[in-house]
Amino acid sequence: MAWLLLFSAGFIEIIFALSLKYNEGFTKLLPSIVTAVSAVGSFGLLMLALKTLPLGTAYAVWTGMGAVGVAILGIILFKESVDWYRLVSITFVIAGIVGLKLTDSQ
Repeated sequence: MAWLLLFSAGFIEIIFALSLKYNEGFTKLLPSIVTAVSAVGSFGLLMLALKTLPLGTAYAVWTGMGAVGVAILGIILFKESVDWYRLVSITFVIAGIVGLKLTDSQ
């Protein structure tokens, strides 16, 4: 259950980060609301997951999911560069997330 909470927190973290781009310094109401709600939701689920998961593992997975998700969506939504260095780096982060999951006994 803790891993499900953590992965949910990671996906909501992606929404949070993307909403930062769209709220334009909290000058747009709806994106600003999405930013606030997703921040609370993501942190809340992370805190629940931390009740049973190791801090280092959970935080690394949470931030890694956010980084990978935003990097991929940046390529798709904002036409950010797609060079092989970027793709290899994203792959390494994903490998780290998978490795942390596989080494945790919970």
